[in-house]
Amino acid sequence: MDLIDVITSKNNLNAAYLKVVSNKGAGGIDDMTVDELGKYIKEHKDEIVNSLRNRTYMPQPVRRVYIPKSNGKKRPLGIPTVLDRTIQQAIAQPISEIYENVFSEYSYGFRINRSCHDAIEQALIYLNQGYEWVVDIDIEQFFDKVNHDKLIQILREQVNDSTTLNLIRKYLRAGVMEKGLVKATKTGVPQGGPLSVILSNIYLDKLDKELERRNLRFTRYADDVMIFVKSEKAANRVMNSISSWLEKKLFLKVNASKTKAVRPTRSKYLGFTFLYNGGYWKVKPTNEKKKSLKDKLRKCLKRNEAMARPLAVTIKRVNEILRGWINYFRIGMMKTFMVEIGEWIRHKIRVILLKQWKTPKMIYRNLMYLNNKNNNGFTHEDIFKVANSRLGWYKRSAMNVINFVISADLLENKIKDGAGLLNPLSYYLR
Repeated sequence: MDLIDVITSKNNLNAAYLKVVSNKGAGGIDDMTVDELGKYIKEHKDEIVNSLRNRTYMPQPVRRVYIPKSNGKKRPLGIPTVLDRTIQQAIAQPISEIYENVFSEYSYGFRINRSCHDAIEQALIYLNQGYEWVVDIDIEQFFDKVNHDKLIQILREQVNDSTTLNLIRKYLRAGVMEKGLVKATKTGVPQGGPLSVILSNIYLDKLDKELERRNLRFTRYADDVMIFVKSEKAANRVMNSISSWLEKKLFLKVNASKTKAVRPTRSKYLGFTFLYNGGYWKVKPTNEKKKSLKDKLRKCLKRNEAMARPLAVTIKRVNEILRGWINYFRIGMMKTFMVEIGEWIRHKIRVILLKQWKTPKMIYRNLMYLNNKNNNGFTHEDIFKVANSRLGWYKRSAMNVINFVISADLLENKIKDGAGLLNPLSYYLR
């Protein structure tokens, strides 16, 4: 079978449709939603398949949106229509199967049974083998600068089907709609569609093969590349030669200000940095990632907004944020940070509780009830002083009476509606 026949086969198209529906996501420039997609495909299936096979199908431009990055800048994304997403997914599935046997063992981005953690663990293997100089390659605007002709040339080595290559080129040149205007795309693979992921890996596989040919130790996750060598001299030599190779062979520009040869403790990779502890190299979250977690939690725990909704709703949202962050960074050393963030969150929750109780009378009544119920041992006078204190909400919530009465155990196990506050340290250690 020609590859286009595999792409347009019933089983492959059904699998692509189910994948797109399960991912949900926003619609493209035609405003068709994922919920409307099934009905449209059912009515136009033969027309769509025939147009794909006889090369008359024309993809629609992607809708340009921007998402904020941790450094304050914005990353451009291109959102295809839901139909184009389905077709892109149908193309990506068989091509991924072809290339899975071609890709390097040290490429980890967006591949089956591979993850960021695998890339980090491979980096640690290199460091603990003595390759303690890191070349951090930063490719400038990679997804916007991929050369279309070079990409098709690389694809042709494994994909020997002109109809499929023609369709892929159409998607590369579909254009971008921003503020009602369509702009042609002469280079790049707009992030946001299923096809951009596999195409970016195929393009950078040439870099992987070059690094392997030179017998260099490296890990790559999408366009994040790290090379490990044993000396500063070797690191600088490799950095210069690989930067030159990327520009000459793949027409990609290396960001000179961000590409560097450094010791592991000064490098950052996929949100982690490295440290030497107990005779071994290990990883921990970067300070920027710790700050972004706190900023996200701070937004959720903003007093005026949090006090206006049930405490259970706030706690559930906090737990979601914490679980997601800890699950990603769990391979790093962060015990001290988990203790600190746990104390900080509990303090914020206590402030919200006091403010929800509002009046000194209500604060006294609730604190006295909890004090007696849990046998905290505080007197009427102790509780009265806290309830009628003229200190601000934040300082009052740090007093011993509040800390003992609204204890960590109470917040974690005795909040109604089954919304116990997650203990970051316990979750991380578990």
